[in-house]
This record gives sequence, C-alpha cells and structure tokens, in this order.
Amino acid sequence: MHPDESGPVDPAPVLNWQDGSTLRWIDQPDEVDAAFDRGEPFVGVAVIALALNHADANTILSRVGKALASEDAEIRRQGVIALAHVARLHRTVDRQCLQLLRSCPRGNEADDDLWSFVAHRRLPWWLWRHHYAVRLA
Repeated sequence: MHPDESGPVDPAPVLNWQDGSTLRWIDQPDEVDAAFDRGEPFVGVAVIALALNHADANTILSRVGKALASEDAEIRRQGVIALAHVARLHRTVDRQCLQLLRSCPRGNEADDDLWSFVAHRRLPWWLWRHHYAVRLA
C-alpha cells in the first residue's frame, strides 16, 4: 500500500463514557445493558443511539423501558426521545413503555411520534384523549 493511502477505517471509535462524544455509534444492546449496570450518566444517550442504530424494535424497547423507569430525570427524558425514534423508525411500541410514558408530562416527543407513526388502535385511551384535546383547543 502506498504511504498516502489509508486502509479501511472503523466508523465506530472507542466508546467515550466520560463525555458521551462517541456514543452515537452504539448498536449493541449488551453495551447499553453494561452501561445501565455501571450507572453511566450518559446511558440515556446510548439508548437513543441504540434506537437509531439497531434493527430489532423489541430489543430496543426493553432498554427504552429501563431509561423511562430511571430515577434520573435526564435519563427519563432521553428515554422519551428514544421511544419517539422507535415509533418513527419501527412504527411500534410495547405495553411497558406506554405504562411508563403515561407518568411523563403530555406533549412530549414520544406522544407526538407514537400518534403519528403507530396504528392508533394500538395506543392507549389517555394518548387518544391528549391528542383529541389538543385538536379541540
């Protein structure tokens, strides 16, 4: 190989848990699980990345549920964002995430993306009520 040519580049650098700068490439659920186990402050960022990078919605939703159940308000907020991505990209949601989302303030990103991208028949009455109240206002 010529000195000016470079070989293949790994698009995913080493994960930086100190500042979260490289977490956007996470696509492995076990990395997110380990971050939850370690109590990483940027685990919510990792859940968002998993929602954007992993192909299996059920695998993602179990981690989104962990974020939504977190005692940390920022991780819960990031769980809401991750759930919005799952709704938009996979057009699905599970009961656990809906139950946890119910305790969040209405009008968040997940409320809107669930309503826009998931079949309405799969959504709970409280989300219907929210969206109809918004339309009537």
